[in-house]
Amino acid sequence: MFSPEGPGLRELAVQALSSVEHGYDLLAPKFDHTPFRTPDSVLDAVVAQLRGAGDFDDGLDLCCGTGAGTDALARVCRVGVTGVDFSAGMLDVARRRPRPAGGPRTTWVRADVRDLPFGPAFDLVASFGAFGHFLPRELPGLFRQVHDVLRPGGCFAFPVLAPPRPTEAAFWMLWGFDTVMRVRNALWRPPFVMYYRAFRLGEVGRELARAGFAVELRPLPEFGERADGSPRAAMVLARRGSAGRRS
Repeated sequence: MFSPEGPGLRELAVQALSSVEHGYDLLAPKFDHTPFRTPDSVLDAVVAQLRGAGDFDDGLDLCCGTGAGTDALARVCRVGVTGVDFSAGMLDVARRRPRPAGGPRTTWVRADVRDLPFGPAFDLVASFGAFGHFLPRELPGLFRQVHDVLRPGGCFAFPVLAPPRPTEAAFWMLWGFDTVMRVRNALWRPPFVMYYRAFRLGEVGRELARAGFAVELRPLPEFGERADGSPRAAMVLARRGSAGRRS
């Protein structure tokens, strides 16, 4: 599951018994060698879709981690990209990533994305694989935050994978992981919020609409289709209108 450069079982156990913030501080030096880092194939597919979605000057990578997604946004934003995360360790690694000369400026901000320290300064907000760290009741507030930092007409984009069915082994692996995490959080403090099955696309679409977004689902054809013809992966593209946010 992990490369030789990745964390060992003891390191993962210590991380899992920490808070989310401290756990990622500990994992940061080896994060890019784990399956938790968004694969380049997903980043490339999202970038390909974003190139046809509009013109973007400034982008924000929500829960940027070590900056792989921030680098992807730099390929579609002309002026600047900002990575925001609450883990100082992850941001330290992100700042040390080599970047090509001549690209948009890159800024790193340590903050809780549930309380973003920005005005409407971005044309594009994206996130890659971070939503399992938010409880369902937190998503409406998070989406309102994203809406309010976007300029009128700006886009909120993130990839989603088709959920596995109960007949697939992956379904039971994810169910088992979530069960273990719920038991851990019932017995140990501070909690470590990381649930793979708490982010349901239908509910997410409704909450995005309530926050004032027009929502579109764009298939990522690079990942093929399931037996019923539905895409294995897609990108949610939620666009802010010119009017204010709904209450």
